Amino acid sequence: MTMPVTRRRFLSVAAASGLSLLPQRARAAGVPLRTWRGVALGADASLTIAHPDPVEADRLITLSLREVERLERVFSLYRADSALRRLNRDGMLDNPPADLVRLLAQAVAFGHASGGAFDPTVQPLWELYAGHFSRSGADPAGPPAAAVRGARGLVDFRALRVDADRIAFARRGMAVTLNGIAQGYVTDRVSELLMAEGMGQVLVDMGELRAIGHHPAGRPWTVGLADPADPERTAETVELGDRALATSGGYGTRFDAEGRFTHLFDPASGTCAAHWLAVTVQSADATTADALSTILSVVPEGRVGSILAGHRGTAARLTRPDGSVLRLAA
Repeated sequence: MTMPVTRRRFLSVAAASGLSLLPQRARAAGVPLRTWRGVALGADASLTIAHPDPVEADRLITLSLREVERLERVFSLYRADSALRRLNRDGMLDNPPADLVRLLAQAVAFGHASGGAFDPTVQPLWELYAGHFSRSGADPAGPPAAAVRGARGLVDFRALRVDADRIAFARRGMAVTLNGIAQGYVTDRVSELLMAEGMGQVLVDMGELRAIGHHPAGRPWTVGLADPADPERTAETVELGDRALATSGGYGTRFDAEGRFTHLFDPASGTCAAHWLAVTVQSADATTADALSTILSVVPEGRVGSILAGHRGTAARLTRPDGSVLRLAA
């Protein structure tokens, strides 16, 4: 099967909204495919399972969606009751969920490994830019430089304290977003759940993709990469077998009509990165692919190779502003 892949950053609507959708049936090489399509984490999502028993396949899909819903109660920025919202509201969180501790620890590790290019504390920048462009008559040049400096002063993953029994910010006004890594994490958790249930031929897309095994027709799973100049068009198809894939691009969330200001922030400057139109990363797991696609999106070409070199077995496809493509592997 082939599906377009775009970068979706919103963690908002519970996966339960898709539970009312009936899975679709297909058949490949004599093995039934059961496919659910709906919404998870506020984005288009799908789950395809090759299983001879459609009833059992439906049970596994329901089990997977319950896991997505559980994780949204941890990571969502848009649910008032989520653990992440409570952390941002209060500046600290006692007895945090294990998933939040685990993912924030990974996010901090990616921050160190990338020299700060990955920083989960960029949420104040998001709020600044979103608030600026939501106002009528907003200056098309973006927020005032002083406001950017103020928000930038709250961005520092090193000021995030993550322990099993407590998470806290070292500075008042800090806030975290996991939109650059959480979709990959959720994709991995669903994949691990299904593998624990004995599934060996699955394609999971909960905002990022992970293929378990191969398509039952005996070939790798096939996915399409969206053309950043026209996201409704497929620029290239990619084969996945026991691999994960994540794509990041400014076209996914634009604050202004021209697309000069997007959700991809350079933590060092507080400005919106524009080195690449899109970055796609393949890795063994979706969490790593997700984080790396975010990291590479905000660094210049000269840093890409050294960052990838720290993650053996990864490959990246980067589209320059002129449309040309750089391909690198580690």
